[in-house]
Amino acid sequence: MPTDQATPLREAPTLQGLSAAEAARRLAAEGPNLLPGSAPKSMLAIVRDVVTEPMFLMLLAAGGIYLALGDRAEAMFLLGFVFVVIGITLAQERKTQRALESLRDLSAPRALVIRDGQEQRIAGREVVRGDLLVLHEGDRIAADALLIDGQIEVDESLLTGEAVPVTKLPAAAGTMQTMQAPAPGGDGTPGLFASTVVTRGVGIAEVYATAAHTAVGRIGADLATTVQPPSALQQDSRRLVRNLGTGAVVLAFAQVLLGWWWNGQPLLESLLSGIALAMAILPEEIPVILTVFLALGAWRISRQKVLTRVVTAVEALGAITVLAVDKTGTLTINRMAVAELASADEHFRPEGASELPEHFHLLTEFAMLATPGDPFDPMEKAIQQFGHQWLQGTEHVHDGREPEFEYALSGEILAMTRVFASDEPGVHLLATKGAPEAVADLCHLDAGQRDAIRRQVEAMAERGLRVLGVARGRWKGAAPAPDQSPPWPQSQHDFDFDFLGLVALADPPRPEVPAALAECRRAGVRVIMMTGDHPATARAIARQVGLSERPEIITGAELETLDDAALRERLRHVDLCARLQPRHKLRLVQLLRASGEVVAMTGDGVNDAPALKAADVGIAMGERGTDVAREAAALVLLDDSFARIVAAIRQGRRIDGNIRKATRFVFAVHAPIIALAMVPTLLHWPVLLLPVHIVLLELLIDPACSIVFEAEAEDSDTMERAPRPVSDSPFAFVPLLWSVLQGLGMAAVLLAGQAWLVHQGWHPDQGRAVVFSTLVLGVLLLILANRDLSRPALWGVTDPNPWLWRMATGMGMLLAAVLGIPWLRRLMGLALPDSQGLVVAASLLALCLAWLELVRLAGRLLGASGKAGRGTARPPERLRP
Repeated sequence: MPTDQATPLREAPTLQGLSAAEAARRLAAEGPNLLPGSAPKSMLAIVRDVVTEPMFLMLLAAGGIYLALGDRAEAMFLLGFVFVVIGITLAQERKTQRALESLRDLSAPRALVIRDGQEQRIAGREVVRGDLLVLHEGDRIAADALLIDGQIEVDESLLTGEAVPVTKLPAAAGTMQTMQAPAPGGDGTPGLFASTVVTRGVGIAEVYATAAHTAVGRIGADLATTVQPPSALQQDSRRLVRNLGTGAVVLAFAQVLLGWWWNGQPLLESLLSGIALAMAILPEEIPVILTVFLALGAWRISRQKVLTRVVTAVEALGAITVLAVDKTGTLTINRMAVAELASADEHFRPEGASELPEHFHLLTEFAMLATPGDPFDPMEKAIQQFGHQWLQGTEHVHDGREPEFEYALSGEILAMTRVFASDEPGVHLLATKGAPEAVADLCHLDAGQRDAIRRQVEAMAERGLRVLGVARGRWKGAAPAPDQSPPWPQSQHDFDFDFLGLVALADPPRPEVPAALAECRRAGVRVIMMTGDHPATARAIARQVGLSERPEIITGAELETLDDAALRERLRHVDLCARLQPRHKLRLVQLLRASGEVVAMTGDGVNDAPALKAADVGIAMGERGTDVAREAAALVLLDDSFARIVAAIRQGRRIDGNIRKATRFVFAVHAPIIALAMVPTLLHWPVLLLPVHIVLLELLIDPACSIVFEAEAEDSDTMERAPRPVSDSPFAFVPLLWSVLQGLGMAAVLLAGQAWLVHQGWHPDQGRAVVFSTLVLGVLLLILANRDLSRPALWGVTDPNPWLWRMATGMGMLLAAVLGIPWLRRLMGLALPDSQGLVVAASLLALCLAWLELVRLAGRLLGASGKAGRGTARPPERLRP
């Protein structure tokens, strides 16, 4: 249906807006323009969360038991450890919050304002009362304001529940000083409201309320905050931790009974043994791994100029199998220029020309009339720039001439018509541009004329040019009622047009795209172009950048005729989709996902929002994209470069791989701790591990998980293997089985060493010192072994990781302190090892290393190492050629 055209804007330079100094003063006095939301956790809240964790409740219980036994030193050590862990947790939380805050600063809505007479783009939080907002289609309004110039349509469904956009008209002069706060909804009002969306037109508005004083802010904090549901990975981890927690309680209770009844230990000592076992079983590092890795991963991706708006989308990056991309601005540089004009059999190319031939003046004039005077679209900008360059000073340039009515581009007619008053009373001038076949249809050309135009278009499109048809017309409408516009026809087909010719525009490919596409192919990621352009243009660009050599293309018209089964079969053989409408993109994305693919989708317009939302990873354009598209997407490209998408996929795979490495390490390192806490009780041996030993081991395990593995560089073959299947969880049975096998083998070695020491009559403190020292150094072996399953553990010692050797140094210092400081040695129940003890420890460590190598070789032989964390299995190939 036709809609009224926006009224002309006053020139922005004539509006001064606030001065920079006054804006800064108001920002300081009234605060930032932020809606009520969730504040970062306070230190007190973090401390409360820490001390209510099961691990630390057990520490407190163990400390109380030591006090009851009269062992004040052990009690103070355990209770002091609570404060150490609180400090570590605070540091990790702060590091995570800093990363998230930097992302929030990047992702905050931005506003175009006029200050000191100049348009400038600022963060939405910096908008103040009195600012002049310049609004375009697709913008999300930053604050409550009054429209003072232009005419726009706004979607206010956030406030009113009505899905139909409402028309906004400028307020009368002086309204700001006398008005009462307007209410949302209703056509013809000047009131604009924060968080609503401009769906059409251009306007200028003056801000009268910000932050909590806006209509949205008054509704309450809940409107501005959203609770992100847990991701699949988080749900899996919580389920696993919950199950292990239940098992820990059961086994700890059994340990207490066995120690008290089976071994005849005092009840309090049996309780300590049970607490130690429960602490050994609980993998409390898993939630830390997910929180830290995903938050810092999003921050690392932002350094690649890709903003992560939804942190959990980082998970999906490593599993992407299909990348659906637009052509303009993503594969090309989005700097359109008119490259050729065609009229009948005549052609004009501006390169090397000194003037525009006379018979092309009319074509250029009506192409300009069919285009807004201050357009946002790069193609329309190119048309206006071309016209001003070649027709400046002639009667064919009509700057400031505004249409009386406009027929917008629609899915039914891929052309737009602007209607102007003419010098002849009652007669209107029509200017139309759009898809050549649509414009030819409006001109009611015969088959021969259409065929000639089609051949011209195909020849231009084969050279990668985007082609538009241009037509003009005259219409004498029925006499209007007094003070009313003529009764405009319902459709553009009700007019008569004369075809003037073709305008071809060029948008060269980005130079980095061919290499990025080649990297996608090596990584097993299929790239599909989804564009509204002519099929031949899409094919030409695809050939230039190396996206596809296959000539077959699906068009929007063909897509309409296919059911899902037929379309799925066509997609097996087609990489290019052209002449698509937004609803076509949405259907393609949904079909790909239903076929088992993990889909990333790029988009920039308001109409792309449904497809971006439907994709596993929606990717919006940061430079040319609308606010609506950015808010519907999970990622935002800050410079619109396709290569950034590939860099994000690389980073996503790195993060996914490091999560798997850290998870393998956690389960591998807990296995020997559990065995050393449980088995001595069953065999009537002296207790090997007490809570004091386990808390020291936690001092090593926590930073190894959250710091060392997070800083791991990507594997050399990160982009040489297929995407991991979505079902390939790091908490799946097979990868965890191989991790536990690593730890159980180490446990067997250490328990065998302890049996030999007991048989040789070593004092329990001496034996415990040898086993505990070997276990501490074994933690370092497990870090090295799980960095890369494809090669021996010690081969990776030279691989760069800034935190690995700091961690190793810390381990050495901790072990030296425990063994070298007399009071700490007594506290831990250890004895200073002699030379024989050092030989035994070194021998046990060598056997542990040999076991880890044996597990690695067995895993490679059986193909399980890939399953255990490398994601080498190829995803479903249902729509793959």
